[in-house]
Order: sequence, then structure tokens, then C-alpha cells
Amino acid sequence: MADALTVNPQVTDSVTQVNTKVVGETPAMAMGNLLMSTSQALGNAAHNATAAQQQAAITMQAATVQGVNSLMSIGSSVIGRSAESIIEPGA
Repeated sequence: MADALTVNPQVTDSVTQVNTKVVGETPAMAMGNLLMSTSQALGNAAHNATAAQQQAAITMQAATVQGVNSLMSIGSSVIGRSAESIIEPGA
């Protein structure tokens, strides 16, 4: 009959192999997590840059339209005053 305090050598070998496997895989898992986090951050940065460019283009287009509207309204008022002075010379 086997002693109650002894452990089967196959059990100790199995536990040792599992521990060795876990310790051996740790650097690879850490590097994989780092690469996944980095790729996620870079993807978010690219998306944010694209969104910012789109918003800037819309803002620049709106500013251009407002500038053209201002130029056109100034031109109309000048033309209107000139026409008024021609039509009503005594005014």
C-alpha cells in the first residue's frame, strides 16, 4: 500500500508542465495584448483625424459661402446707391 503523504510523480510532472507552459506563454500574451491595444489606439487616432478633416472642410466651406455672400451684398448696396444717385440726382 502506498504511503498517504507521497504524491504520484506523474501528478507532479503534470503540474510542473502546466506551470512551465503558463510562465512560457506570458511574454507572448503580454506582447499580443500590447499590439492589440496599440492597433486599437492607432485606429481611433486615424478615425478622429478623418472626422476632424471632414468637420474642418465643412467649416471652411461655410466660411467661404459667408464671405461670398458678404461680397455680393456689399456689391449690391454699392450698385443700388449708384443707381439711386443716377435716378434721383437731387437726392
